Amino acid sequence: MGRLILRRLIFVVFVLWGVTLMTFFLSRVAPGDPARLIAGPHANAAAVAHIRAIYGLDRPLVVQYVHYMADLLHGNFGRSFVTRRSVGADLLAFLPATIELSVYALVLGSVLGVVIAVLAATRRGSAVDGGARLFAIAGLSMPSFWLALVFQLVFYSNLHWLPFGGRLATGGVPPPHITGLYTLDSLLTGRWHTFADSATHLVLPVTVLALAEVGLMMRIVRTSLLEVMGEDYIQTARAKGLSRRRILLRHALRNALLPAVTVIGLEFGLLAAGVFLVETIFAWPGIGRYAYDAIRASDYNATMGVTLAVALLYVGINLVVDVVYLYLDPRIRYT
Repeated sequence: MGRLILRRLIFVVFVLWGVTLMTFFLSRVAPGDPARLIAGPHANAAAVAHIRAIYGLDRPLVVQYVHYMADLLHGNFGRSFVTRRSVGADLLAFLPATIELSVYALVLGSVLGVVIAVLAATRRGSAVDGGARLFAIAGLSMPSFWLALVFQLVFYSNLHWLPFGGRLATGGVPPPHITGLYTLDSLLTGRWHTFADSATHLVLPVTVLALAEVGLMMRIVRTSLLEVMGEDYIQTARAKGLSRRRILLRHALRNALLPAVTVIGLEFGLLAAGVFLVETIFAWPGIGRYAYDAIRASDYNATMGVTLAVALLYVGINLVVDVVYLYLDPRIRYT
């Protein structure tokens, strides 16, 4: 176990270095001049050149990269051209909102997907199985941004059941900062009204993101469970007289969840990095919306900071997946 974690940590260093190298040079060759955006449309050439010199944008790309990596090794992500604050401080401010949204969406989607997959696999060929597969296809086919707009139209504009967006109602006071997750912080501090408010604002964006997760998880677990149910050890368990429930939960489902664990690890990284449009539509102050604004403004430092944060999160989740694999299947050995 220790060697596995050590190897993964060494691997993380090379992955993050590759991410910084690719993102740095790709962001510099993309259209847009951040110095012009900072100076404003009416600034003269001298003012733009002065701003470019202040931020070091007039240096060769290799020199800029060396200086950026030197600052990064000291924990300095640079300053955002848009917010005029440290990128590290911005990430700490915006990342908890995205983590809260992604975790709830992942948990909801995974649990519902597994439950529906078990119902479909144990009733193969029935109306329940057909309906579950149709639901999975629909969840995977409908774009998240389209669902977000439809949900806002139905549940906010027409029915007035749920709020339009944001983390709290207008004028709502956030709970004392502990983790940055409003629902958790409000529970820890006994702010029950704030908890109800933040939970209500989570319903629409979490549901939108979870629907695709439900469809993907259902299809993978159903297929895996049907394969496992035909294995010899399942037939042996039936011959021994074990109950159907024990065979399903203890022997079949545990092995069928191995592919699902990989999907969960990948989906968490995709959710954390792919909620750009959903966060923008729901006015959710997370890292996706922050990255969207940074890309529009050619904010190099903010774009680099978001990319590194997502890459680190992605690699960390996959490390957890490897450890969970050891628990689910003792036959797996890492050498």
